[in-house]
Amino acid sequence: MRDSDLRAITDTRATTPGRIAELAAARTRPAPLGSGRALIIAADHPARGVLRAGTEPMAMADRVDLLGRLCDALARPGVTGVLGTADILEDLLLLGALDGRAVFGSMNRGGLAGAAFELDDRFTGYDVDALAMFGYEGGKMLLRVDLDDDRTAPTLEACGRAVGDLADAGLIAMVEPFLARRGEDGRLRNDLSVEAATTALTIAAALGHTSAYTWLKVPVIGDGGEDMARVLAATTLPALLLGGEVSADPDATYARWARALRLPTVRGLVVGRSLLYPPDGNVVEAVDTAAGLL
Repeated sequence: MRDSDLRAITDTRATTPGRIAELAAARTRPAPLGSGRALIIAADHPARGVLRAGTEPMAMADRVDLLGRLCDALARPGVTGVLGTADILEDLLLLGALDGRAVFGSMNRGGLAGAAFELDDRFTGYDVDALAMFGYEGGKMLLRVDLDDDRTAPTLEACGRAVGDLADAGLIAMVEPFLARRGEDGRLRNDLSVEAATTALTIAAALGHTSAYTWLKVPVIGDGGEDMARVLAATTLPALLLGGEVSADPDATYARWARALRLPTVRGLVVGRSLLYPPDGNVVEAVDTAAGLL
């Protein structure tokens, strides 16, 4: 990314905003997601106020840097798509980075990180009509369930409605489920035990009036082997592995992914910060390593 790229993006947004829809309509469409293994780069974190990557609290706040990393990742062989909010996806459209890539719009980003209302995760991003209009492949939603917090209920209802509406439009519903609870410090934390991950998965799989277009975005539990097999035994829906936080030991993370990728319902990876902000800073090498696991 250069200053001239940034200037061109902003100039287009200011003077010819309709160009964004034109580029979306002209985008070269990819093969269907289920036709092979998927490696999707996730970049929807900033919309929830999550800017940290590894030890850097504001890593994702620099949009030019983030776009440069995304373009590097999307240009690599084996990368099949991207997941993001409208602002990021439209920047990538203007940079010509989405041709031949599956595109998933992030739908509910209203549960801002650290907010008292975090569990009431409003749909403030894409809706189904917009995803269909732009010709994207589907929508992603985050579903955190706290059995002690009644603010979970509106999110459950909204996610169920979105799953059904996406299916009616023939679009993939990518659901990322967790059981969560607040600690004594008031912070919301996801429970990554086998029992909690399995329960969250079964709740998500049953959302909507059909599961025909539902894919699950699931964390890698334990070492990615036996524990992960127990979790995924709970459903026949296709699963994509969640990359999670940036690890201080990338090799151990890759080994966990490799074990989980052997499971029969796992169709690929959805990874964001682990590949975009690796500890050594080498985005291309990190992406190529992940692609090699597939």
